[in-house]
Amino acid sequence: MPKANYFKYCELGINFVESKRIDERNTRIKFETALEKHEQVFEHFFIAKLIGLEFEYLNFNSADSNNEMLNISFEVNPMFFNPQGTLHGGLIATVMDISMGHLLNKSIGPGATIEMKTQYIRSIVQGKINCRAKFIKKGRSINFLESRLFDENKKLCASATSTWKLL
Repeated sequence: MPKANYFKYCELGINFVESKRIDERNTRIKFETALEKHEQVFEHFFIAKLIGLEFEYLNFNSADSNNEMLNISFEVNPMFFNPQGTLHGGLIATVMDISMGHLLNKSIGPGATIEMKTQYIRSIVQGKINCRAKFIKKGRSINFLESRLFDENKKLCASATSTWKLL
């Protein structure tokens, strides 16, 4: 584990040096709560509840529908860390995919990801994360979107672009 990350964990009261295990009690509570409260519908599906995603749709009353955006926020939870002690890239990509898919669904209708490119810029170890999705180009059947993920200090941590096929 990088020394800088070790000190951040100590500030959070997390000691990965002594234990390489996640907090089982808190993980079980989070899992059971997600099982109890989820519905397999947009915004309320199991993964969104497990991660603790909060959804805020922006500019949906604007004259220009190309300005519609979705902001998703969540608190970093060590149960989603990779072995190096940072937020797992797969989880980051999942949240970014969710942000673009939910925006597409709210604006035009449901779709499927045809392709997605993700660039990881900076690691994340703590705080409230914000992920903002917006349209690059709307189409009748194919749509292009982008998502950017920021840490609690508003520093860009990841960026993704994707192509979606309307269902």
